[in-house]
Amino acid sequence: MSTAIDFDRYDRIRPIRWTGQALELLDQRKLPFVVEYVTCADSDAVAEAIHALTVRGAPAIGIAAAWGVVLASRTVEATDGKDAAAKLEPAMQHLNAARPTAVNLAWALARMRRVLATAGTDWREVLERDVQAIADEDLAANRRMGALGAALIEPGSGVLTHCNTGSLATAGFGTALGVIRAGVAEGRIDQVFAGETRPWLQGARLTVWELQQDGISPTLIADSAASHLMKTGDVQWVIVGADRICANGDTANKIGTYQLAIAARHHGLKFMVVAPSSTVDMDTPSGDAIHIEERDPGELFAVGGVRTAAEEIGAWNPVFDVTPHELIDAIVTERGVIERPDEAAMRAAFGS
Repeated sequence: MSTAIDFDRYDRIRPIRWTGQALELLDQRKLPFVVEYVTCADSDAVAEAIHALTVRGAPAIGIAAAWGVVLASRTVEATDGKDAAAKLEPAMQHLNAARPTAVNLAWALARMRRVLATAGTDWREVLERDVQAIADEDLAANRRMGALGAALIEPGSGVLTHCNTGSLATAGFGTALGVIRAGVAEGRIDQVFAGETRPWLQGARLTVWELQQDGISPTLIADSAASHLMKTGDVQWVIVGADRICANGDTANKIGTYQLAIAARHHGLKFMVVAPSSTVDMDTPSGDAIHIEERDPGELFAVGGVRTAAEEIGAWNPVFDVTPHELIDAIVTERGVIERPDEAAMRAAFGS
């Protein structure tokens, strides 16, 4: 079964806009009730936007950071790219520190350094062209992954997703949500369930809103309802993104992903991870080596600014968890599908 995807219908949202003078970021903290772009005029503003979750999602963070380097380049004078790279290094370090777990951020900044290393006097133009190329490549990769991942799903299936992995988290179309969009377009997916994703509610605020824009009617569930949903038989696949994929196939993703993988295995469901090859980190041997970001415990004390917890209590707020490769049925990148991922399969696909 294969149907051409109408991208005008299924790919409408753009969270990152470059004006030529500034970076405009769709403020994802205010969705779905307010659709508003924040203008970043310098690299510090981009770093703050990344840290504050104005822009979020591993690919989108990488793209935004790369545009942050372009903005920083407006403030330095350099004879060539190598000279510029040295002068831009403080700005790149500041951008890199904004979110430490998502590998795409460091990957994009490393690409900026490589481009500058061989650039001449036109280094500013070279830099800007390459950042646009990163965004274009990400969009093309997402559309490719959508087709590859959807092909694994039997017609008439129900799927569950977690966090937000759509256009809002990427250059467009999305990773895991791109597979879901493609699956719906091809008639393979009949039902889409989205977990709310506490504490920032990316599923409730972002994912269901995105799908609604495409004419897809998702069903929102509490995170704690996932195992019960799986038991009903209404879901055949859990489809998630990743912020880092290790050399052995372990993946880091939004907190709550690990428990979904455990529950999926218990109930006989399939578990798919969808992410661009830029998310693969062959220098990280396993999930044990991943630095897990922890955010302000205060994020757990309230919902929408209304306090729900008692005063003077403690909280633990890790943002990501690691899903062991043994619980993953397929990793989908734009390069292809890795079924039952392990170190040998990862090295065969991505080298050492």
